Amino acid sequence: MDRTAYTDLIEARLRNPESLRRALRERRRRDLVGADGNLLIVAADHTARGMLAVGSDPLAVADRFTLLSNLVAALSLPEVDGVLASADLLEELALLGALEGKLAIGTMNRGGIIGARWELDDRLTAYDSEHVEEFGLDGGKVLLRIEPTDPGVARTLEMVAAITTELSDRRIMCLVEPLPYLKDEAGRATIDTSVEELVRVVAIASGLGSSSAYTWLKIPAVARMAEVAGATTMPILMLGGDPGDRADAVFDLWRSAMAQPNVRGLVAGRALLYPSHGDVVHAVTAAASIVHG
Repeated sequence: MDRTAYTDLIEARLRNPESLRRALRERRRRDLVGADGNLLIVAADHTARGMLAVGSDPLAVADRFTLLSNLVAALSLPEVDGVLASADLLEELALLGALEGKLAIGTMNRGGIIGARWELDDRLTAYDSEHVEEFGLDGGKVLLRIEPTDPGVARTLEMVAAITTELSDRRIMCLVEPLPYLKDEAGRATIDTSVEELVRVVAIASGLGSSSAYTWLKIPAVARMAEVAGATTMPILMLGGDPGDRADAVFDLWRSAMAQPNVRGLVAGRALLYPSHGDVVHAVTAAASIVHG
């Protein structure tokens, strides 16, 4: 993406805001899954929750021109099936023409701002089910972090169950990201890396809503993936996170996990858009070889 296209995007927001909504609604669609049944989705919903850091740089994802440029580069590859993002990014990518023939999955509950006291109270602050359908999105994604002492988790569970039902009634994918969490001594939320707890939250997420027909799960890749994937029949997409200097190990975990029959690909963001070596196309191509190779 060049600076002229970026300037035109800013001008469109100023002079023709409806063009962003129209571009997303009228983009060329595709089927959810292709011949191999696998998906490579680039994740870009981090900014809507205030998650801007990569490695030692606390603001790595903050520059919008760089983020959009990296996304356009990734989406230009035919092996990339689509993108997961908030409305601002989906509309911008649609106006840039980057979503033609690609999947667009809208992130929904971004209220758990990273580092906030209420971080685990993941309220609905981005898309809702009605607008996922109105703008022709291919799915909605919800975050479900389960920690046994935080009262906000109960509200999130109820909300995610309702969204799962609403999207199923519309025959739209609901991508649920269940994660086990703990609180440290200072009350900060931290992920629980226990495989047993990951299995437990996968089981919980699988039972949410009045129908599971359109539910997919987004979970971390772990060495004991057979146990985790074996807790559900739902299609699983693996998340990426910020691998730092462990990118090779993360890619190896992805590759091994794809052996499980219901593990169907990746929803990866910073690992692909901000690789330590700086080559977005190389990182995405390597991921594509795991998912579609």
